[in-house]
Amino acid sequence: MPIVVDIDVMLARRKMSVGDLADRVGITPANLAVLKNGRAKAVRFATLAALCEVLECQPGDLLRWEVDTLRTDDVAPGRA
Repeated sequence: MPIVVDIDVMLARRKMSVGDLADRVGITPANLAVLKNGRAKAVRFATLAALCEVLECQPGDLLRWEVDTLRTDDVAPGRA
């Protein structure tokens, strides 16, 4: 997936645990783990804003775009 989530980087910089961040943001640790591990399909702006407020950062510190290295011949027919 070309969107990379760097919440773990910000957690390390702030010396904060996943549980503490989840409590302060108001989401479950399980939902934060889904987001942190890049398995989320979407994130609400309100959640992103809360993460930024607690971590004292910008959205770009948490999310970044990388070129997808998947080759077109790796994609199923009709999906390129």
